[in-house]
Amino acid sequence: MVEKKGSKSKPFQKKKMAVFGVLAIVAIVGISLVYSASISSGPSQQDGENVSELVSGSKADAVEKFNTQFCGLDSHPNSSYLVVEYPLPAICEMPLGIGVDSQNQGVWYVSTKNGTLGRYDMKTNTFGEEYKIPSWPAREAPTMSSQVWDLDIDNKGNIWFTDEKLNALWRFSNDTRTFDIFAVPEKPEAFGTTYPVSMEIDKNGSNIYFVGIRSPSIWIGNISLMKNGTAEGIERIGIPLDSFAGIDPDLVSTGSVVLDEDNDRLFVSLLAFNTKGQILGYDLKNKTFTPYELPDDITSPVGLALDLDDNLWVTDHGTSIFFKLDPVSGDITKFTTSTVSPRTLGQSTTIDAAYTLPYWIKTGENGTIWFNQHTGNKMSSFNPNNLTLIEYWIPSQNKLWGPCRDSVGQCGISNALQFDVDKNNEVWFSEWSENKIGRVLTDRVLPLTVSVLPHNFTLQRGGNEEVRINVTSNRNTTLTADMSAAGSFTPTGNLGNLSGLFSENSVRLEPGQTKQISFIVTPTEQLVAGNYTLMVGAETSDASVLRAIQVTIPK
Repeated sequence: MVEKKGSKSKPFQKKKMAVFGVLAIVAIVGISLVYSASISSGPSQQDGENVSELVSGSKADAVEKFNTQFCGLDSHPNSSYLVVEYPLPAICEMPLGIGVDSQNQGVWYVSTKNGTLGRYDMKTNTFGEEYKIPSWPAREAPTMSSQVWDLDIDNKGNIWFTDEKLNALWRFSNDTRTFDIFAVPEKPEAFGTTYPVSMEIDKNGSNIYFVGIRSPSIWIGNISLMKNGTAEGIERIGIPLDSFAGIDPDLVSTGSVVLDEDNDRLFVSLLAFNTKGQILGYDLKNKTFTPYELPDDITSPVGLALDLDDNLWVTDHGTSIFFKLDPVSGDITKFTTSTVSPRTLGQSTTIDAAYTLPYWIKTGENGTIWFNQHTGNKMSSFNPNNLTLIEYWIPSQNKLWGPCRDSVGQCGISNALQFDVDKNNEVWFSEWSENKIGRVLTDRVLPLTVSVLPHNFTLQRGGNEEVRINVTSNRNTTLTADMSAAGSFTPTGNLGNLSGLFSENSVRLEPGQTKQISFIVTPTEQLVAGNYTLMVGAETSDASVLRAIQVTIPK
């Protein structure tokens, strides 16, 4: 028997991995500040040439560090059986916002460094022309980018995207190949931008709803009244921050927004990172808010998506948790990804304090829930009906983005920070620091299939329960897979005060063969009473498949 143990994390480990998780957002600021400081401290008359040389050298060093960290200069396509990568046509694009136009078989993306809007043609498998965005300050500043977290396509085929630095939304006309810019009618003094981050366009193309990281507001744009170069036609709805009393308002961010058109509702995520999180519903007809309070261990909700039954799905970007929120009852059901792969850490075993940081989340046409794992380096799909989680490993890794030693070969992440899924379940993602976009080959058969029994159980402390896991190979050659277990018992997905014993740690399967693995779980006396989710399954180098089991620990 091989034991799968949970263990308590040391505080310094938690802090280290939390900082690692937000690097993609804040690291660019640090390098930019170094660069800004180096060019703002002008030489004195006394020091003259020496200071000039120092400033010049500091500037060159800052640019070199920026290019090395963010430009993917040594990046190559590292495709696998389930994921294909495509290097972008220009240098240092830093792609972020991405959208799939299924009607015209195109994938649109924005270069946050070069200020261009590009398109990949899925019919010809080639990149087309990249359109220069009229105003983009980062284009001329060697250590700057303007984050474009969201890109959407309206019912006329126009491309919309957010712009951090200019505090605006852009619209690109597919017909005239021209850009319009719409200013946000607010500029916070402390930040200089509301930092537009998430938007939704209604199905009629009449209104656009968006939120900004640095503004507790919902913005509603009447598209017919919006005018190029102005803030006309955009209305502000202030978000109440009563639940964040006692927290510095500058630390409270808006995560994202999603529209429920059938019920005329918006949902917004709010967070004071690693401190407190909240979901708010907003009734568009009655102009009223409904707050949804979250458990204490969910403090960084960001991504929002509605499933086909109007349940809200949320990613927590401070843990390894994603969860379902019933807007009617307010009930929350937590799920978790698998634990962080040792491959991202450059070692043979994982770190108990490491988080996968689920980030953005979207619903496919068939009802599948998709999300990206920021530091887990995976694209994930979850079936709300049979509670199956599929995780697709992204084959690129950058050692500069992880706790990687120089002597280690495989380590780091690809910074797959944003993605889109279209009506045909086409899933495309951007690799921000690797100068690539990628595609999940959702039409390919997974290497294995997993089923479990029981689907739920009640477990007394001091007792145990056997979970039977059937693993079936879908390969036409011999398959080796490692068994995997995680759960909502801890924020990292580790089992914590629940221990587990696999009858086999790994399985070797011939084509079409099924093997049953036993997993015995035993709670300690310290496991708090409540409802939990246990995730069990198997993984290969390309993908993992886990099934969710509901576990009740009675008082």
